[in-house]
Amino acid sequence: MSEAAGRVAKNTMFLYGKMAITMFISLYTTRLILDALGASDFGIFNIVGGAIAMLGFLNAAMATATQRFMSFSEGAGDKEKQKQIFNISFVIHFGIAIVMGISLLIAGWFFFNGILNIAPERMYAAKVVYGSLIISTIFTVMTVPYDAVLNAHENMFYYSIVGIIESIFKLGAALAVVYVNGDKLVLYGILMACIPLITISIMRIYCHRKYTECIIAPKRFWDKKLMKEMTGFAGWNLISTSVMMVSAYGQAIILNSFFGPILNAAQGIAGQINGQLQVLSSNMLKALNPIIGKSAGANNADLLRKSTFLGAKYSTALYMLIAIPVFIQAPYILKLWLKELPEWTIVFVRFQLVKSFIEFQFGTIPGAIAAAGRIKGYTIWSVIFNFLQLPVIYFLFKAGFPPYFMYIATIVFGNILVYAGALYFAKKHCKFLLMDYLKYVLYPVYVLLIAVFGGMSIISSLTSISSVFLLLLFISLSMFSFLVLMYYVGCSKEERLMIIGMKNKVLRLK
Repeated sequence: MSEAAGRVAKNTMFLYGKMAITMFISLYTTRLILDALGASDFGIFNIVGGAIAMLGFLNAAMATATQRFMSFSEGAGDKEKQKQIFNISFVIHFGIAIVMGISLLIAGWFFFNGILNIAPERMYAAKVVYGSLIISTIFTVMTVPYDAVLNAHENMFYYSIVGIIESIFKLGAALAVVYVNGDKLVLYGILMACIPLITISIMRIYCHRKYTECIIAPKRFWDKKLMKEMTGFAGWNLISTSVMMVSAYGQAIILNSFFGPILNAAQGIAGQINGQLQVLSSNMLKALNPIIGKSAGANNADLLRKSTFLGAKYSTALYMLIAIPVFIQAPYILKLWLKELPEWTIVFVRFQLVKSFIEFQFGTIPGAIAAAGRIKGYTIWSVIFNFLQLPVIYFLFKAGFPPYFMYIATIVFGNILVYAGALYFAKKHCKFLLMDYLKYVLYPVYVLLIAVFGGMSIISSLTSISSVFLLLLFISLSMFSFLVLMYYVGCSKEERLMIIGMKNKVLRLK
């Protein structure tokens, strides 16, 4: 476990280095775009072109299917099979890209003929953004096999470089929108769709030069049995991912239909804030997921369990480290960050933080189930409850409930009920015990939450935050308190020794 911890520490350090650069760029870019487009056009971009942002999620989620086979064969030491896996994955995702492109074209007709609530004079701009999305989607899906290869080899250094380049391009797109005359929404939609094409090209060139398994020769490395196995696994994974995307996009459409594009702007801002706060935890999970896959390939059940439990606890802790002070001071932070604050933004941000807090507590369990290769049951369970969110949200709004009930519905159906099923299938296929999960993951997490959130809420009620200095002081005190309690209360003796070992490994890398 110590060797695995060292690799996780090194890769996490690379990803955190990227985060330090990209977080500031991303937040500043959002401020520029909101100011340049205005709340209404920014809302239109989030409802129509916002699916472009979901492509990163689609790419990562679909890559887990191929990565599972790549990491499994890596753990088993089968190099030749990796070439077969790469080529079969390339064929599968080429077919998926074509199907998705056609599906988006058909869906677009319905979107722009009665579903979306967009002013007629902005309809052309919305269609241009959507068309750009379709092209970007096709190329993004085609890069999934390369994404899986990088994950299997735990090459987080290259991920960091590409992430920084992508952030710089996004900043350039924002500056272009600010200073170029013409329809700013059209320009921004086209530029944002072009960025993935550039990063995908860089990734393909690098992988073909770096890794021997990246050889496109489907006839030479064809394996009918493996094709059937991977198609089934990728198919279930695609169904699950697609339903989650449809659910997320459907929520935005329903919100738009009842409340207009201004509420989509608030939703987009909440997503931006939450996305940046998730970086700490997501980076650690990205470094950890290959370990989970390789442990299954090596039939190391103990490492699979420990990796899953530790990943859930520490990813949640890293998220709480930043999310707690942001949740408490959301009104001041948002007013400080943005010039124009759409209605309901503060409430949306806080609900989004709660939603992600729940997701991180159970986020590694689906990966463990996938590593074990038994995803059918959990996928069906997840699909049912993720899809049920949409009619529930629709009827809630139809009955006159306020906009934030959308988040309540997604937390109940998309988080609590879905992850209850994940725990059941993890027990069935991975032999995970619920009491172990409660003891090693949930108990320390909620002890920390009650102690730190309660203490900082009291301080906030007694002290008015009226300057950047006081805000930074509040955040620093919250983070310091959390880290101290995490080390002495949230960590077991074995984990404290592991943290010391990881720290020493990181220091030796300098």
